[in-house]
Amino acid sequence: MKVLVLNCGSSSVKYQLIDMENENVMAKGYLEKIGLPDSFLTHTVNGEKHKIEKLVKNHEEGIALVLEQLTHSEYGVISNLSEIGAVGHRVLHGGEKLSDSVLITNEVVDVIRQCIPLGPLHNPAQIKGIEACREVMGDVPMVAVFDTAFHQTLPKKAYLYAIPYEYYEKYGIRKYGFHGTSHRFVAKRVPELMNKPAQSLKIITCHLGQGGSLCAVDGGKSVDTSMGFTPLAGIPMGSRSGDIDPSIVTFLMKNENLSPEEMDNVLNKKSGKLGVSGISFDDRDIEKAAEEGNERAKLAIDTFVYQVIGYIGRFAAQMNGVDAITFAGGVGENGKEVREQICNSLSFLGVKIDIEKNNCRGKEVEISTPDSKVKVFVVPTNEELMIARDTMEIVSK
Repeated sequence: MKVLVLNCGSSSVKYQLIDMENENVMAKGYLEKIGLPDSFLTHTVNGEKHKIEKLVKNHEEGIALVLEQLTHSEYGVISNLSEIGAVGHRVLHGGEKLSDSVLITNEVVDVIRQCIPLGPLHNPAQIKGIEACREVMGDVPMVAVFDTAFHQTLPKKAYLYAIPYEYYEKYGIRKYGFHGTSHRFVAKRVPELMNKPAQSLKIITCHLGQGGSLCAVDGGKSVDTSMGFTPLAGIPMGSRSGDIDPSIVTFLMKNENLSPEEMDNVLNKKSGKLGVSGISFDDRDIEKAAEEGNERAKLAIDTFVYQVIGYIGRFAAQMNGVDAITFAGGVGENGKEVREQICNSLSFLGVKIDIEKNNCRGKEVEISTPDSKVKVFVVPTNEELMIARDTMEIVSK
């Protein structure tokens, strides 16, 4: 079966076509700036990129443009659309009602729509993507894979906030967690690398990128995670604040005369590493500035590392132990200095890393020493493959 994996943003579509017989990526691409006059698509086949500049007014036109590339006479990878057996959609929020990947029906779309208040930036775009596929592709079966689903195993003591209980009952305010597909992929891969059953392992997975979160996985199940009601909580990210004293919000709103929307923009778009460094939300820019002696750039990195260490320590305590720590995401997979800084502060857990093994970028490798009490791995995440696997499994049933 060939599965098309789609990740629809408000003005973008990321996609991969995966042949599930060998799990090879046949083609992938990124459509940007939907609704703007300079919209364009970058389509990649066998490492060769094709850039298509075209006005794309909406997601329906965007999906149609993607399908045109897959069947293109020159560089297409399928002869016609009937070869696509199913479509897997990444969906941010399924709330408490959708706790696993599911075949998309009208009822499922209704639930995704009901979760828009919980995921106002992502869920509307992902509904558009689903509706566009229905319009363009007809009756091809589709599956929704939720970022929040893996964390639905959190115990109530881990997901409830200590605010009046009525707000949980009325608005569903609780910790949901995100990056679930990535954490699930890594948590399934580590037991294979250790040749041990998942049920016997306590794993802390660190998804560190522009966005970042950590997850405590006990016996193959998520039992805690750093992101919360929204993806804003947890560690500092590229431009997101991570955890702060809640009273900072009301203090700044009063003293800076900020509306809720403006305050939300400060916390999501102007904070994190960008806010501390004053340079960029991109780790490469910040690392370069730190190497050149910029103190605020160095402070942005140190603040980030400090918070990651804190969450690892917290999760190890909450699980009463840890067998493995993993790094994934752009920073986790490529940032050898960041990994070294984090691991050097975990000697109290018995963590020891091999500096030579840690000198790697973007490849799967164990970086801990043979005598390390905790195994440490770099495991490049593959959310698209996880979505494709779920899609094939559900459609096959």
